[in-house]
Amino acid sequence: MHRCWGGRLHGSRHQLDHNGAAASGAAAPRLIPRYSERVAQVITESPSPAEPLLRLRGIEKHFGPVQALYNVDLDLPSGQVTALCGDNGAGKSVLTKCIAGIYQVDHGQFFWEGQPVTIHSPRDSAKLGIETVYQDLALADNLDIVQNMFLGRERLRNGLLNEDDMERAASQTLANLRVTTVRSIRQPVASLSGGQRQSVAVAKAVMWNSKLVMLDEPTAALGVVQTQMVLDLVRRLRDRGLAVMVISHNLNDVFEVADRIAILHLGRKVAEDRASTFDRQSVVEYMTTGAHGPAVQAGNDKGQHGTS
Repeated sequence: MHRCWGGRLHGSRHQLDHNGAAASGAAAPRLIPRYSERVAQVITESPSPAEPLLRLRGIEKHFGPVQALYNVDLDLPSGQVTALCGDNGAGKSVLTKCIAGIYQVDHGQFFWEGQPVTIHSPRDSAKLGIETVYQDLALADNLDIVQNMFLGRERLRNGLLNEDDMERAASQTLANLRVTTVRSIRQPVASLSGGQRQSVAVAKAVMWNSKLVMLDEPTAALGVVQTQMVLDLVRRLRDRGLAVMVISHNLNDVFEVADRIAILHLGRKVAEDRASTFDRQSVVEYMTTGAHGPAVQAGNDKGQHGTS
């Protein structure tokens, strides 16, 4: 009876059976796979696609008799910027506030890292790692940068504010995001420019181990230089592996930073795909009519025939 050491034959991943013989003139040995059936099954199975950080399925929201969202599906993957586009009244803000826990959905399901979750309040959203930067930024003008970044989450030591620890954390977060235009982290927020205020609001959102950051019209009312500052900040969030959702009407900004685009029309999601599959004209058509290409042309033709 032969003993197999290492179980290899000329470097192959097989081993001899007990009847195999190495002697000259013996019958050719029968090869037995070294892998177990269980391992072989894992190897042959095709890998599952990457699970989005947050999946929304069948989301609906009513306000009395008015239905704001109709059966909305949306994927927000990590390490990508998803632009949520739509005209006024399309449901962008309502959907964002449902994710943030401000509104509770009437129907539908959230999946966080593949697991079903419920979001009933902003606290539930924050526990998952979801932070939202609203258009009004929710900053207190009379407080300085550090105080704003820790507002409501102050760090204490022996019952007193731990000012040194909060300063170090705020400074480190701004440095990691390469926010270098702020003169001092102790200057009042009222003295900051629009781009600097937006940077502080984003830094406040990401310093709490957030995984998903939602930005509502982050470049609204900003100049060219300040807009570029904010867009660079969005890219850095993506490069850090965070999922980013940007709500914006500015298609130039959308196509500059977005990896994916989702479009709402009158409360319904009408398109969602990689940004490279859209152009500005198709996004405008989806936003204004809910359709694109032949469907839009057919509708126009029908309207012309109806008025003739």
